[in-house]
Amino acid sequence: MIVKETDTILEISWSAAWTSVTFRTRFLLGSVLFTTLLLCFPYFFAIIQKRQGVVLNDWLLYHLPSIDASAYIFTLIYITVIVGIFRAAQSPLLFLLFLWSCLLLSLSRIVTISLVPLDPPIGLVPLVDPILLPFYGRNDITKDLFYSGHTGSVFLIYLILQKKREKIFALIATIIVGMLLLFQHIHYVIDVVFAPVFVYFVYAIARRITNVSL
Repeated sequence: MIVKETDTILEISWSAAWTSVTFRTRFLLGSVLFTTLLLCFPYFFAIIQKRQGVVLNDWLLYHLPSIDASAYIFTLIYITVIVGIFRAAQSPLLFLLFLWSCLLLSLSRIVTISLVPLDPPIGLVPLVDPILLPFYGRNDITKDLFYSGHTGSVFLIYLILQKKREKIFALIATIIVGMLLLFQHIHYVIDVVFAPVFVYFVYAIARRITNVSL
């Protein structure tokens, strides 16, 4: 791949990036691994849904009313994700970083959910995600708790976006989505609070794997 020293990752075209064997290898490998992981999700969630978990004594959640905020949650999530994918797709290197970040985010959630068996909070209001339903395999998955994938996904978009106003929007969306998930009693406080922490680390690892510097 021929890149001038003055080029930034946003100036490199897909045609130029695709001439690089390294880029093609990382892109195809990431795509295959991520697709495979998504196809395995229904089986993983079916397993964790059957196991016995712990109900945490969450003081803050106990004092929050249970409300159905599904429409607001999904509106914020999908607006943010659509903007993120659109921006990432404009740059092959940024999209590569986004791809590997999504892969590692999903893999890390499998690990953390497996290591921290939790039962859903008391007062949970069902949250149905029509877009991710094929990957979850069912509507009533409630034990995929630590850490929050919804909060983490929106925060990942915040990390990926480059324009200041869009980053601010994504950061605000992360905070609001996290709060609404708590009001709906979908997650415990620790699930939401630790989501950005884990996502930041997987994003940092993805940057090392893809060798993309922002």
